[in-house]
Amino acid sequence: MKEFLSELIEIPGVSGYEEQAARRIAREFSPYCDEVQTDSFFNVYGIKRGTAAQQASDRPKVMLAAHMDEIALMVRDIDDKGFIRFTNIGGVDQRILLAQEVTVHGRENLHGIIATVPPHLQAAEDSSKVVKMKDMSIDVGLPVKKVKERVRVGDLITFCSPLVTMQGSMVNGKSIDDRASVVMLTEVMKELDRLQYQAEVYCVATVQEEVGTRGAVISTYRTRPDIGIAIDVTHGETPDAAKEDTHAMDKGVVVCKGPNMHPGLTEKFLEVGKEYGLECQIGIAPRPTGTDARSIQISRSGVPTILLELPLRYMHTTVETLNLNHIKAGARHIALFIASLKEGWQEWLSY
Repeated sequence: MKEFLSELIEIPGVSGYEEQAARRIAREFSPYCDEVQTDSFFNVYGIKRGTAAQQASDRPKVMLAAHMDEIALMVRDIDDKGFIRFTNIGGVDQRILLAQEVTVHGRENLHGIIATVPPHLQAAEDSSKVVKMKDMSIDVGLPVKKVKERVRVGDLITFCSPLVTMQGSMVNGKSIDDRASVVMLTEVMKELDRLQYQAEVYCVATVQEEVGTRGAVISTYRTRPDIGIAIDVTHGETPDAAKEDTHAMDKGVVVCKGPNMHPGLTEKFLEVGKEYGLECQIGIAPRPTGTDARSIQISRSGVPTILLELPLRYMHTTVETLNLNHIKAGARHIALFIASLKEGWQEWLSY
């Protein structure tokens, strides 16, 4: 599990440019699925069909969604000194950019650094100011002619931050939002192989979540699910964040409640966890969430949706920090919930 996550976060998969990541995910899904499909936007569908006796036409169809895309940067200009100006794709926090190592994906990959003025050369009044992204530049160590031979406006730029093992079951790195949840999809498939279940399950690694949950819309229209389960991350506890806005890093996955999620299915999901002794935390989202759940719920004629979240520290930085135990526990919880969808499951939609 950790090895796959480590490999996956280093594969470029910027929103709208996910093909390379999609191909790797499809290969990982293949041994655990009846069928793997990829659409023209590079959403990846791992399809598992239940083996219980229920007629195929009566099987509930469940779609799990976890997004594969990552936030990143894009070249917007090259100045006359060969420094690369850039903009963002997705929600990049400009406060963390200075002195970061990056890869510029031009005609060839170039290692670069985001230039910063040393404190010795800063005026006193400038040392406390946040530098705006539009004023930053990337140094790839080449003269302007060679930079322009290798780099074009519109080329992508990703961060260099491999997976680091911390103490216990904690890891950190870039793009764990939401590659960790894609890894969880594979773990759900493995758990389902140990169970009897009736559902037809679509494990979908979605695209373009960071720029508007677009892949979730496309995949919901394609699969036409009866139930949607979105898997994403939420904010883990840190000393500088309000307690009510964060969740513990060692007390289980977060099951979200709010108008974006179906109350009846959410309660049944929690009941399954309680029955099997799986620890959960409760999150609240009084407004539409920033996850694939938002789009799944209101696509086509509407889909009853559950949102499961992994506590993550330092979201949208290059040191996103996660407890790997939550991936395993969350995968088991989802698989047991799917296995519990038997005849009469439609009654769960009443609350």
